[in-house]
Amino acid sequence: MAALVTAPSVTARLRQHAEQLADQGAAAFVTDPDQEDGVRWLTYAGLDERARSIAVWLRRRIAPGDRVLLLYPAGLEFVAAFFGCLYAGAVAVPSSLPGRYRHERHRVRRIADDAGVSAILTDTATLADVEDWAAEGELRRTPRLATDALGSGGADGWTMAPADHSTLAVLQYTSGSTGDPKGVMITHGNLLFNGQNMAQAFRLDSGTPCGGWAPHFHDMGLMGHIIPPLLLGSATVLMNPVTFLKRPHLWLRMIDRFGIVFSAAPDFAYDLCSRRVTDTQIEQLDLSRWLQAADGAEPVRSHVLERFAKRFAPAGLRGDALVPAYGMAETTLIISASATLPPLVRRVDAAALERNEFRPAPEGVPGREVVSCGTPQGAVVRIVDPRTREVLPEGRVGEIWVRGRAVGQGYWRREETNAAEFRAATADGDSGYLRTGDLGVLYEGDLYVTGRIKDTLILRGRNLYPQDIEHELRAQHPVLGNLVGACFTVPAEGAEDGQEVLVVTQEVRGLKDPDRLRELTADLRLTVAREFGAPVGAVLLLRPGGVQRTTSGKVQRSAMRELFRGGELKPVFAEYEERMLRDPAAVAEDHA
Repeated sequence: MAALVTAPSVTARLRQHAEQLADQGAAAFVTDPDQEDGVRWLTYAGLDERARSIAVWLRRRIAPGDRVLLLYPAGLEFVAAFFGCLYAGAVAVPSSLPGRYRHERHRVRRIADDAGVSAILTDTATLADVEDWAAEGELRRTPRLATDALGSGGADGWTMAPADHSTLAVLQYTSGSTGDPKGVMITHGNLLFNGQNMAQAFRLDSGTPCGGWAPHFHDMGLMGHIIPPLLLGSATVLMNPVTFLKRPHLWLRMIDRFGIVFSAAPDFAYDLCSRRVTDTQIEQLDLSRWLQAADGAEPVRSHVLERFAKRFAPAGLRGDALVPAYGMAETTLIISASATLPPLVRRVDAAALERNEFRPAPEGVPGREVVSCGTPQGAVVRIVDPRTREVLPEGRVGEIWVRGRAVGQGYWRREETNAAEFRAATADGDSGYLRTGDLGVLYEGDLYVTGRIKDTLILRGRNLYPQDIEHELRAQHPVLGNLVGACFTVPAEGAEDGQEVLVVTQEVRGLKDPDRLRELTADLRLTVAREFGAPVGAVLLLRPGGVQRTTSGKVQRSAMRELFRGGELKPVFAEYEERMLRDPAAVAEDHA
């Protein structure tokens, strides 16, 4: 493992594999694992040649350190283009595609403008859409290339660009769950150290294929599925996220057919598989070689883990295969995980948790199940009071602070933010920490993540977590299915003491009768009051898609709060507690 972190750069490491593992499969893209022609491979030599050709094209047009926007659908062309940027000494800027909708196009434009990109890489199938998007703004003259149309003849003219651990490699843009996307500055050293942390946490080496369907422009896909196995000399096997969403069992078939040892996904993916993969499909699966099924990127729910483990045990899934993990783009990826034991779930005192205390719940005392995200990997983790910066003892909930060599260098062009969030110091002067913005606790050596600071609901002096309320509503009201909800607080109408009230927004499908909608609204209120002791100021039932989410599927509660306060939500049914809250749309009309 020392050889990985002592490599001078990611580029040097891949070049070494191109020489020593030339004919070995490096990356595969799967369209249908059940079809012989449903997979396309790139060998290490082929990937190296494609990257060198792209690098030569870039070097003729941009300077080392310039940023290059990567706009690709899922596939191998992105992998080649990413390493082509590094081969050219450029900084890769992966992004989702502009898409058809205004908010999607606007997000990509914010990324391009913030990064100050000097070139755009895409593929032939997407080029026309990218051209159309670029023509809308200042990027119409920016050099663009469909890399799959580029021949390999120029590869021989390539020379390696100088790079070391401090050289910037990627601007990994955050998903924007609490604000505008920000570009995390990730160096070659960060990538190498994250690769080492991944290898240690999940017991990966040159003989452990990895892969999955997570989007290539997100940290789970890029920093989890693509880069680590290529640094280790193994193979990465990739699938389009849309393929998974339409036919979830194909993800599991891919894991079976290619003997994938490590594959990660957000919590909802395991829930989706448990619900939609049929008994007949399970009978055709062998998941015994899937040793590391990482669950992260969103709150990990104990009942989802239990259901998935039970559902797929007949297919050979091991009891210790499911691995809850915690990571973020700001730390390249991995912060904590434990891959040697079955998931650890603790039932903690719910009332104590509201007071930021984490202790097991005695029999008969209301509790909440919290899943351990394992032990810190290659990082120092502290739990800190976000107001006083005091380091908290074991069992106290506070903000998670992280320090380590995989932590990124800060956000691109946001020095003031970086000083506060990437170089934070505790009250006793211990410095150099990243403030994650997440709430959690260290208990008996394990890290438990309880929520996000900005999302925490403070009602009458109590700390409530919106994801708990959202989950409980879905659990107790099957009519909601797996549709998304968002809970947040807003100032009470006319309150002079800063009092806030709870707003529940929830997507519904197939309900049109006003009496049935009114009944459901009352039931939702009752559930929140009974389970959480909290009055609800408003309930808004929305059409599917009405709850704003990031490109990775995270609920944007802050955005929903602003839409609500601006009267911009369009519910199919809504009720407002007259004494506590006025219809914001009506307020807007009053001031018109």
